[in-house]
Amino acid sequence: MRFGGLTALDALSLTIPQGGVFGIIGPNGAGKTTCFNCVSGLYRPSTGKVMFQGVDLTQVPRHTIAGLGISRTFQNVALYPSLTVRENVMVGAHASHPVSLLGTLMGSQGARGVEAQVRDAADKALAVTGLGSMADRSTGELSIGLQHRVEIARALAANPKVLMLDEPAAGLTAGEVDALRDTLHGLHADLGLTIVVVEHNMRFVMKTCTEIAVLNFGRKIAVGKPEQIRDDPHVIEAYLGGVK
Repeated sequence: MRFGGLTALDALSLTIPQGGVFGIIGPNGAGKTTCFNCVSGLYRPSTGKVMFQGVDLTQVPRHTIAGLGISRTFQNVALYPSLTVRENVMVGAHASHPVSLLGTLMGSQGARGVEAQVRDAADKALAVTGLGSMADRSTGELSIGLQHRVEIARALAANPKVLMLDEPAAGLTAGEVDALRDTLHGLHADLGLTIVVVEHNMRFVMKTCTEIAVLNFGRKIAVGKPEQIRDDPHVIEAYLGGVK
């Protein structure tokens, strides 16, 4: 992925195993979020492909990618503070329950049926993320940790096959990080989701992910299990500027 003279991703090749919790780490500017943006369709790679279940995502309309089964969150919390928790999550559910604008405006029977399905999908996502009791609260009243969880619920409401989380532990307390890890492990165990995490919190990554890829200057420098990554000299050099 090139931006003018800057190569943000340089011949990057990754294979994400189905059903795992895959981490992507690296120093600032390594290309982690750019990678996410290419997969989710926000960016079109300058060259190369993004393959998902036999479909090249670079060749389909951006708005259809969520419908194929890929949902994501973003670095910065992007909720509607004036809406309730349930209403925010229902926004995500609409990706897998499309209805025409005209039908919505006219209040057609089909639109009402879809709206009921959207509400049901949202309530299920709230339940599995432990937010059911907060469904009617305004998101503006919640802590950052809970807002991150609402974002995850909103992504889940689209019924994804792959859940992509961009720095979900950012700004969280140690207790909130532990709660987030428990939530992700529960989703992985209960739903069999493939989860991909970009994160700077190394403690969280090492205790959450089953496999980790390390980027530096847009290139993949290592991939392996947490214990392999922790002791890899190339990773240590990228983070600390020297090999132990």
